[in-house]
Amino acid sequence: MSHHTEALNDLRPPLLPPDDHELPLEWLSVDQMLTKYCGEFGFWQLKHFILTCIAWALQSIHTMVMIFADCEQGWTCEPGSGCVWDADKSVCGLDPGSWRWDDGEGWSTVAEWGLICGEKYKVGLVQALFFTGCMIGAGIFGHLSDSKLGRKGSLTIVCSLSFVFGLLTSISPNYWTYVLLRVLTGFSTGGVGLCAFVLATEPVGPTKRGIAGMSTFYFFSIGIALLSGIAYIFRYSWRSLYIASSIPSILYIVFILPFISESPRWCLIQGKTDQAMKIMHSIAKSNGKHLPKNVYIALNEEGNSHDHDHDHDTVSNTIRNETSETVVRGSVIDVIKSPLTRKRLFLVMGVDFTCSIVYYGLNLNVVNLKTNLYLAVLLNAIVEMPAYLLTAILIDRFGRKPLGIGTQWFSGVFCIIGGILGSRGIWKEVTMLCGVLGIFGMAGTFNLMFIYAMELFPTVVRNVALGCGTQMIQLGAILVPFVVVVGGGFPFMVFGACGIVGGILVLYLPETLNKPLYDTMNKWLLVVA
Repeated sequence: MSHHTEALNDLRPPLLPPDDHELPLEWLSVDQMLTKYCGEFGFWQLKHFILTCIAWALQSIHTMVMIFADCEQGWTCEPGSGCVWDADKSVCGLDPGSWRWDDGEGWSTVAEWGLICGEKYKVGLVQALFFTGCMIGAGIFGHLSDSKLGRKGSLTIVCSLSFVFGLLTSISPNYWTYVLLRVLTGFSTGGVGLCAFVLATEPVGPTKRGIAGMSTFYFFSIGIALLSGIAYIFRYSWRSLYIASSIPSILYIVFILPFISESPRWCLIQGKTDQAMKIMHSIAKSNGKHLPKNVYIALNEEGNSHDHDHDHDTVSNTIRNETSETVVRGSVIDVIKSPLTRKRLFLVMGVDFTCSIVYYGLNLNVVNLKTNLYLAVLLNAIVEMPAYLLTAILIDRFGRKPLGIGTQWFSGVFCIIGGILGSRGIWKEVTMLCGVLGIFGMAGTFNLMFIYAMELFPTVVRNVALGCGTQMIQLGAILVPFVVVVGGGFPFMVFGACGIVGGILVLYLPETLNKPLYDTMNKWLLVVA
């Protein structure tokens, strides 16, 4: 029979290529298929990346809106009251009725509910509880996006919840209702960036994934810049501001989400191989490539194989049909069980915590630039963008590990210098410059750690691991207001110490430059062990 088949093949015209159906079956992983046939970063990935990452702007808007809504505005003395106005002093020592807010009581929550003097701690409490909600939401939606809901399903839910809770916040009748709704907003917002990042970068090929992942934070900074404009337009009413800042979420759900595809990696580990193949064919077609019909998607441990004889084909198909129906799931318990993944998880969580302390702490200090609040927030967003660009250029040249160490130590050193110099006299401007350079360095680290952490874990537990890291980021954000409120050089010294410690922790992580992303724990442990 085999001799007869060979004879028929010999009769085929030599210039006519064999039909796809006559070629041996080829089983490839997602990375292999992207690299060999579909294209690592073509038009499909570009469109998918931009549309998905717009969600990052939504996250930054819902997070940073508190800067404007909870701000303490200027005040002035009532005519004939006998009070003396001093821009550097508070109103705590003045008699009630002897002064008034410049822009009325509806300008911010501070003015409307009297969150000053002995009640001032409530402003910090709202911020801390918001990030507490973010921490809880990141863990829950990180798990759901890895299991039942998927990346796109989770993103749809968190954006919907953010819109609803944002609108409800605008009609808060009192402070404690406002706190509750901000916690719920944080709960939904905590999952937005996480789901969007993984969904945007998983369909990208291994050699392009680094720069693609690094580019996601541009959208976060763009969101902050847009928020400063929105806040300026609605600067006389914090309630109108919350409505305006929630509208982009519903626009995203209605006009953008329908054009975003689910991650083929998630489809694969869920046993939805037909849907995964459909997405891969769509990627190849949009990129002007051809994905042969004899090529099929497989988990990493099944990939990179060719079936050459009929008996092998039959056995292989049987095995793979059974595998395609098996849903591969992982949890944080699976990560902790393995000594290797456990070590990586704890190191990543430690680095994320120190980065959060420095990044959010320095951002809170931007208000100390003594300039217009809207310009100060805009400046913060602009300062971060060059850091993202430089890190994106260098990440594939020097690798994740050296860059992670260098950016954190860069930030840490300037923070320590700022703490030593203080903010008095002629050193005031120099200290401010040290803070800006600290933000520059840590913004690059923050961006880097998301792509680095994603490459340190297999697909089945990747979002769980990223969720744990995000929880540590939120924990740092919860604690940092208590550091900033101390004032003086102490916050800078704390930020500097965190930057140095974070760089030391990265020393114990492996390099992941140009390493493939593995789908399951078994293959991953076999390769890295």
